[in-house]
Order: sequence, then C-alpha cells, then structure tokens
Amino acid sequence: MLQPVGGAKLSVDGQPVDLSKRYIYKGMMYSDVPNLASVFGYTNASWTLKADLVCEYVCRLLTYMDRRGYKVCTPTNSDPTLTEEPWVNFSSGYIQRALAHQPKQGSKRPWKLYQNYILDLLTLRWGSLRRAMQFS
Repeated sequence: MLQPVGGAKLSVDGQPVDLSKRYIYKGMMYSDVPNLASVFGYTNASWTLKADLVCEYVCRLLTYMDRRGYKVCTPTNSDPTLTEEPWVNFSSGYIQRALAHQPKQGSKRPWKLYQNYILDLLTLRWGSLRRAMQFS
C-alpha cells in the first residue's frame, strides 16, 4: 500500500505523529511536523518536474534558515476557515485505497495542491518562505 514517508513512524517531542491527521504544506511538508520534507511528484505530468521544484525549495529554505540562525521550521495552520480535502484527486485504485492514510490538503494555499507546474514554479521558486511557517 502507498504510505506517506514510506511508512516511517514519526514523533514530535515524544508524541506519535499520524500524518493522516495533518495537512500537507506546499505539497512537501506536514503541518506541525518540524524539519521534514518529502517528495511526491505530479500525477498529471513528469514526476521529476515537481521533484526538482521541491528540492530547490528545500535548498532555499535551508539557506534562509542558515543565514538567520534558525534550526527549526514548522508549517503551522492558523486559519480557522481552512477546510479539509483529499490529498489528490486521482481515480487509480491504489490511490483510492490509500487516501485514508494520507495527509489532507487544505482548501487554499499554502495547503492546497494544484498539480500545476506553473503555479508551483511561482510558489516554490519565488514565493514566500515565511507564509504559515514558524521558525526557531
């Protein structure tokens, strides 16, 4: 079965993390999980297009953190109007069977996945690193 982060067991401050209860941030990080990014490519285009953008964003994020002396970055949702949506809108059986175990996407940015290279290019290459992100 398709599992987020390969089925690894995660914890934050000794508490187990259930990724199916988290929002996915910019298609790569998870709400309230510090310093973790993963890659899931496009379902409608070349997988590596998204993988390249994610890697570029993470490098930009690490550079930002290093220059400011931050060690931790944590995507955090503080928008009470955000609503939950399925992680992807893809009809393949293996995806449908795995949806209950996947993080959710939100109804708007930065928690919304558009499966659109141009939007992701703008957001990940030139967009804000601070939006919905806490640094320490």
